[in-house]
Amino acid sequence: MTGRVVLIEADGGSRGNPGPAGYGAVVRDPQTGEVLAERSESIGVATNNVAEYRGLIAGLEAAAELGATEVDARMDSKLVVEQMSGRWQIKNVGLRPLAAQAAELVARFAAVRFSWVPRERNRHADALANAAMDAAAAGVPARAAVEPPRIVEPPREVAGPDPALRDRAGEVAASAADARVTGGDASTAPASWEPRPSLTATRLVLVRHGETEYTEQGRYSGRGDVALSARGREQIRATAARVAALAPGAVAVVSSPLSRCTSTAAAISEALGGVPVRREDDLIECDFGAWEGRTFAEVRAGWPGELDAWLASTAVAPPDGESFVQVAERAGRAVAALCAAYPRETVVVVSHVSPIKLMLRDALAAGDAFLHRLYLDAAGVSVVDLWPDGGVAVRLVNETAHLSAIA
Repeated sequence: MTGRVVLIEADGGSRGNPGPAGYGAVVRDPQTGEVLAERSESIGVATNNVAEYRGLIAGLEAAAELGATEVDARMDSKLVVEQMSGRWQIKNVGLRPLAAQAAELVARFAAVRFSWVPRERNRHADALANAAMDAAAAGVPARAAVEPPRIVEPPREVAGPDPALRDRAGEVAASAADARVTGGDASTAPASWEPRPSLTATRLVLVRHGETEYTEQGRYSGRGDVALSARGREQIRATAARVAALAPGAVAVVSSPLSRCTSTAAAISEALGGVPVRREDDLIECDFGAWEGRTFAEVRAGWPGELDAWLASTAVAPPDGESFVQVAERAGRAVAALCAAYPRETVVVVSHVSPIKLMLRDALAAGDAFLHRLYLDAAGVSVVDLWPDGGVAVRLVNETAHLSAIA
């Protein structure tokens, strides 16, 4: 019989990094969203990453107390998620014992899955962590289980932990004890106004495809494979030259599978001397469903209530379409995969307005209102640097100077 699955949301932080620190953790029923347990503690002076790990550990402990056998752990700390998933080294010696402790807890469950979420989707744990940080700043040693765990009745027959999972947990623990120190983590990174060396980051050059007939007419263009217009073909030649000058060392071009993107990607590849082009389905545009090919005015006339709901929430999808929350999940997955596949390299990413906006929103740790306030031109170029320790720098947004000569 399958065991009980729970969702952990965990967060941690400090005022000053290092500074007065605290964490928060929430355990939920993934089906109903019901809060099963909460944990919050002020931990004195510590770094952000120490507090993040302490939040994860508290969440795993609470899940074990509840009798859970499977866990989905979600955090807005990319460093903790990537290290616990075994994809990043644990470089900071101060984090190794915490990672080992977390790995020992992981081994108690039949399955544990780690995923990164934007901060705005981790608000409950964030609020608990901030309350703990406030207590730490005031010198109050606060520890609270806001709602005592309610023991979940265990199933009569629960399969033991998957040996493969135990092996992975052991590897994480060993990595925590023995990982070679190759550099600092985010807690010791330079301040944001003190630029980091770009050569240590994975650089993503984000390019929106050139214009199509739908672009020029202001129509929703999602999964329909609309070709570039004559103006769009002029734009991509100019964009290809700009990208070649901006990122001469790019090692790959990764593209949405739709032709308006693959045509743009092919032009950029040629300008870069024939670097390989790879298609990535997660970079495809939002599915606008029943609104595909229609103008905003047509949608307003035909679906006024649905449009208002869609504009008000990224969790709402157009009729028969896809929500921005869903697009953000796959866009984030694509970014993580690119960082893993091309560490410290430059990659050109050719996609659509929605995925690129969502990537920039998350890179800037902005709210959802950002999506309606940022304008991205066809064939515009943006640049984001992502470091292995979770650091992010947005260096360019929607550059279009290369298009000025096109009528």
